[in-house]
Amino acid sequence: MAIHLPNNPARSDVLAARPTLWTNPHYTENAIADATLPVRPSDVGEARENWRRLAPLLEACFPELQATNGEIRSDLVPLEAMRKALGYDGAEFGTLLVKADSALPVAGSIKARGGVYEVFLFAERLARREGLLKAGEDIRRLAGPDAKTFFSRYTIAVGSTGNLGLSVGVAARALGFRATVHMSADAKAWKVERLTRLGVAVVRHDADYTTAVENARIAAESDPTIYFVDDEQSRQLFLGYSVAALELAGQLRARGIVVDAGHPLFLYLPCGIGGAPGGVAYGAKTVFGDDVHCFFVEPVQSPCALVHLMSGSADLVSVYDVGLTNRTEADGMAVARMSAFVATVMRRMLAGVFTVDDPSLFRWLLSAHQSQNLRLEPSAAAGFAGPDFLVKHPAGKEFCAHRQIGDRLAQATHVIWTTGGAFVPEDQFQAFLRTASEIGGTN
Repeated sequence: MAIHLPNNPARSDVLAARPTLWTNPHYTENAIADATLPVRPSDVGEARENWRRLAPLLEACFPELQATNGEIRSDLVPLEAMRKALGYDGAEFGTLLVKADSALPVAGSIKARGGVYEVFLFAERLARREGLLKAGEDIRRLAGPDAKTFFSRYTIAVGSTGNLGLSVGVAARALGFRATVHMSADAKAWKVERLTRLGVAVVRHDADYTTAVENARIAAESDPTIYFVDDEQSRQLFLGYSVAALELAGQLRARGIVVDAGHPLFLYLPCGIGGAPGGVAYGAKTVFGDDVHCFFVEPVQSPCALVHLMSGSADLVSVYDVGLTNRTEADGMAVARMSAFVATVMRRMLAGVFTVDDPSLFRWLLSAHQSQNLRLEPSAAAGFAGPDFLVKHPAGKEFCAHRQIGDRLAQATHVIWTTGGAFVPEDQFQAFLRTASEIGGTN
């Protein structure tokens, strides 16, 4: 269907696939307190306790987690050498940091926070239900041969453009589950190959992400031995991601960084269907309240969250409905329609959305590698545009002025979330760098 977007300063840029910033007119103070939302702030604390309970099992399954006692964590890195290349060396850009989920252990992307969480939580629940794990027993029993034999009777299924499939596949196979990943046409070959090497069944669809998820859901509905990780509707994925905000809060405190009305915090979160950035944003609101402002970032041809939230429609709006193609090299964000669950939660909680073009993603990828030794895939570089949009774009200036934070930007902290890249094979990463070099420039 075709849909008419309402008049908005960003509308013409969106329809012409030009980079732009849209600020949310429904952004509301204390939106986290809305009792009609399908999640509660207490759910974030419960998810943190789940992660802690699962940690010994995670450590048993993944030797790389021994140093963190089973925690999946990423570093918070100052943006230093890259600041000047981006044009962010002025005092008005405040403190700039990178939350490097691009280097998360186990799956090499932010999806480790969601996919691994949901699979391991399901395994624990299934084991307790079937009497394999009794009250008081060591959860590490689920890493043993008897448990793996038991889990091998079940299949974990998911639809993915790549990184969620990797995280679910890695987690499922580590516990002995069979795993099937339904992948969209734009999924990268190296991600398919990595899953195949793990023993994961990969089903390729000559269609986009939404179709891949629908096919995965249909297959699971007909078989009680299949557990479907539903990226469009899963509370568990969402809450797994949300705990990252608690981790961030601890890291900011360790650096002596204050977040309050005089020292606002801005988060820039690459967005596909919305589960990961939505979960992080929700978690951040539970921790920092109205002192944090969360922005999603999307490709100019795949701004599914932007077009839906801008439309004001009760029904989900697709990028195809407004004449965009959903074609981008940022495969992790090549999503035509956002999650209805996330849309409901973010309706009044998200500060805005900005869009970026593919050439810029490659330029930032190259600059991040050369100046900060960050290994990113194109989608993971999207957040680097955030501070420029906020400080210099007319919509960003208006946003800051309206909230009386324009004169406090020098005291603000900007966190750019990088979401994937650590597991990109060397030949593919070198191809990214060559493409970036051919494009030229760094900003």
